Amino acid sequence: MSYIIPSIVGLGPGETEPLTRNRLFSTLFALGTALAVLVPHFANADPTSGAVPTFNVHDFGARGNGAALETHHLQNAIDACACAGGGQVFFPAGHYRSGTLFLKSGVTLHLEKRAVLSASRDLTDYPRVSPKLRSRTDNYTERSLIYGEGLQHIAIEGEGILDGNGEAFFGPQLERPYLIRLVSCRDVSVSGITLRDAAMWSQHYLACDDVSINDVTVRSHRHLNNDGLDLDGCHRVTITHCDIRSEDDAIVLKTTSNRSCRDVQISHCLLSSENNALKLGTESSAGFENISIHDCAIYDTKNSGLALEMVDGGKLDGVDVSNLAMRNVGAPIFVRLGNRGRPVLPGAPKTRVGSLQNVHIRNIVATGASRIGCSITGLPGSPASNISLEDIRITFAGGNAENGLHQTVAERASKYPEHSMFGVLPAYGFYCRHVRGLTFSNVELDFQHADARPSLVCDDVNGLDLNNWNGATRAATVQPVRLLNVTNARFDKMPNRLAEKSPRSSDKKSSLPLDKAG
Repeated sequence: MSYIIPSIVGLGPGETEPLTRNRLFSTLFALGTALAVLVPHFANADPTSGAVPTFNVHDFGARGNGAALETHHLQNAIDACACAGGGQVFFPAGHYRSGTLFLKSGVTLHLEKRAVLSASRDLTDYPRVSPKLRSRTDNYTERSLIYGEGLQHIAIEGEGILDGNGEAFFGPQLERPYLIRLVSCRDVSVSGITLRDAAMWSQHYLACDDVSINDVTVRSHRHLNNDGLDLDGCHRVTITHCDIRSEDDAIVLKTTSNRSCRDVQISHCLLSSENNALKLGTESSAGFENISIHDCAIYDTKNSGLALEMVDGGKLDGVDVSNLAMRNVGAPIFVRLGNRGRPVLPGAPKTRVGSLQNVHIRNIVATGASRIGCSITGLPGSPASNISLEDIRITFAGGNAENGLHQTVAERASKYPEHSMFGVLPAYGFYCRHVRGLTFSNVELDFQHADARPSLVCDDVNGLDLNNWNGATRAATVQPVRLLNVTNARFDKMPNRLAEKSPRSSDKKSSLPLDKAG
């Protein structure tokens, strides 16, 4: 058998020659020796000193002047760092234009202040990559500026910028690259950097474990699909101190494969979105477990501040949300168990209805909510269960002249979930339907403009516990609470107002009188 080798073994440019097996092995030995000599030459730290070896991209031919495509030089620096056993690839201040860079295990990309890694505007500079893990995202895009799969001990850090040049890509999703895509990686750290103007999602973490995302800034408003941060089927994740303004969802947890998203903590983030600020779903094939969200501020968000959406099967179990401040959001809280039933792979059978249970939401303060209202809804025979809301203060726009008494709300089981999916709700505050085990404690609701609707409407709720519910009304003749088909309802520490109740509703304990709804 003979082999063909390029000029690296001493031939002239473009020349090749047949090679025996013995000469091939001797050539590979020589190549390994050359790399062993070159790597310490480019690394500026002594590996025996305990310091992290650093590979300056300028030493590999990059200039950082924005004039030429520098993918080759930057990739060589990454490869040399990986060959040395890991270290830091250092980007000094400058403008580096690049196509896809393939991250390697043990490598940290460090972009110093005023360093910009700028995405090439030529789609051919981004090779198509299909991960081994099959997921619904196979149908989205196969291209990325930074890509890694099956890696461990990797990081992207510094005060520099990843610029997606999203305005250069206006084709379908398959022709718009992610800024960062990491698949099946472990021990991942992303910190300090700024992501701007992505062509697709800003960052996608698929089936990654032990992930830390800290102090990341996102500014992305070039496309409708400009999610700020997508966490997809990941385990053991912390997201902290991030500042995100995005065209699509700011932080979204999803499961597009058969791998659940679990053991996730999100805290101390500042979020704004033309869609949702914090969302679990819509893609929810495998579900979400043990999710903690706390101490975040949300502002100028068109749809929901907090959206929990289970519509593609899967199980949502154990979500704890606390200490959220919101300003100018469509709906502060939106909870939906539906039945879109979209499978992981096209052509597979439709998924069954999933489950949504054990959700605790507390210490929420929101102003400037829309007149639509908040909703917590399941489906007939598939209720959302064990939902509790505590210490909630929300001011809605109000202004609805109709009292909603005779309003019919369609089920819309398969409809894409949004806080506006049912239209203006029969309650200006909370509309709750098909729920088993629902608790409201210490709730204060108000409106900016007088509203004829009650503050709360419950329909087909088994196990309703209202403790210190205080919902403003337009006049003394408007009842703050309307109950339809409610069983096992309890009331405690209610203000001196009446609640409307249908003949089919019942209560075990009540400290205020209940009138039948007309």
